[in-house]
Amino acid sequence: MIPKEILKKIRKLEIQTKGIVNTLFGGEYQSAFKGRGMEFSEVRAYTYGDDIRQIDWNVTARTGDPFIKVFEEEREQTLMLCIDISQSGTFGSQSQSKMDLAIELAAVLAFSAIKNSDKVGLVLFSDHIEKVVPPKKGRTHVLRLIRELYTTKPTGTGTDIADALSYINRLLDRRAIVVLTSDFQDKDFEKQLRITNQKHDLVSIMINDHLEDELPDVGLVKIRDAETGAEKMIDTSSRKVRKSYKIRRMEQKAYIHDKMLKMKIDAVEVQTNESYVQPLMNFFKRRGSRY
Repeated sequence: MIPKEILKKIRKLEIQTKGIVNTLFGGEYQSAFKGRGMEFSEVRAYTYGDDIRQIDWNVTARTGDPFIKVFEEEREQTLMLCIDISQSGTFGSQSQSKMDLAIELAAVLAFSAIKNSDKVGLVLFSDHIEKVVPPKKGRTHVLRLIRELYTTKPTGTGTDIADALSYINRLLDRRAIVVLTSDFQDKDFEKQLRITNQKHDLVSIMINDHLEDELPDVGLVKIRDAETGAEKMIDTSSRKVRKSYKIRRMEQKAYIHDKMLKMKIDAVEVQTNESYVQPLMNFFKRRGSRY
């Protein structure tokens, strides 16, 4: 049985995200993620201005009048949400954790996808694959995905992005939209990023909390790595310590952004203390402007 508080969360999230999709993202999603190609629809009589290269010569010869072939975009696609649910996602210095934000983003993308008749699937991972839901259509299916996001408790503590992407590459036999959502607290995943980007339309969403970028001056504190359990005492009142931490964090993020840029992978960065609407809207508009 699903606890009542989880059902309440799911219903609230559905109302919230479907409203955003209907007012902002539905059409933007369709523009950003074009179909796989064009498929034949019908033939119709030629009219002045039609492209003569589309003339159907067999029908034209048979009828004695010019007819052209009409093609439509093959719209249906598969959206695979690949979401990091490792322990570092539980962190959040504001009203929501990184995982809360990841769930909301997943809901927005999933409802946008089914609004455009696309299938949606889900892969949840930590340092191994935690849960897989095969792609399907429909509202009921999206609600199941959201339920899994709320109820799946990771058995692993670390993060293995390479393993998750490798699994997806084996799972999907046709080109799909793969949205990788993580705080990217991992390393040595560049090879699988490149492979996945070649096989699929890969998009990365980096989730950050502003407190992870810069230490506050609160004196001597004990910090604990959520994924490894390692603990360390640091003096946050030291300007040198705060500066060193900030530099390392900026270098880490710059390294990831540089890799995405070189591989031409679309990347979106969102913060737990800020609205995701504008970054996501900017991303959709960038994608849509290419076509």
